[in-house]
Amino acid sequence: MSNNIKTQVVVLGAGPGGYSAAFRAADLGLDVVLVESRETLGGVCLNVGCIPSKALLHVAKVIDDAAAMASHGVTFGKPEIDLDKIRGWKESVIAQLTGGLGSMGKARKVSTVYGYGKFTSDKTIEVEGNDGEKTTITFDNAIIAAGSSVIDLPFIPNDDPRVIDSTGALELKDVPEEMLVLGGGIIGLEMGTV
Repeated sequence: MSNNIKTQVVVLGAGPGGYSAAFRAADLGLDVVLVESRETLGGVCLNVGCIPSKALLHVAKVIDDAAAMASHGVTFGKPEIDLDKIRGWKESVIAQLTGGLGSMGKARKVSTVYGYGKFTSDKTIEVEGNDGEKTTITFDNAIIAAGSSVIDLPFIPNDDPRVIDSTGALELKDVPEEMLVLGGGIIGLEMGTV
């Protein structure tokens, strides 16, 4: 089955750059279609990057702050850490924020097509959904905000189960005694701090 959509503006990617551009174009009165490969808006940052790592960083900071209070005369017991509950809380933060973006898009009448989009001409994008269904979007203007993705480093054995990317680090079942973080970007620095 194939769907055809005609719009004034198509935005490829629904991370911070993409959804901001889509919402602004809609606020200016343009008909907008937002294309996103994930099941929720927000891109890497909101779904598997900055926001989840900041949630974990917050937990680590609260533990450190509680320990630091001993010098002020307030002593807390050793924290009991339930990683499943922390992970659940982190996921609830993500769900709340992605849900808020979805509501903001609907309020602006921004249409969202979920799937992987690719240009087939200078005025069309074909989007293949996770179910294999294809949608062709014909547009007047396009904004490319495809964001970033994790790359495999050629000098790292990617088939080694000890090697994980930032998304995998956010899903660890146990806290390792030691971890080597390659990369000095925001997510890498935050994961090294947690």
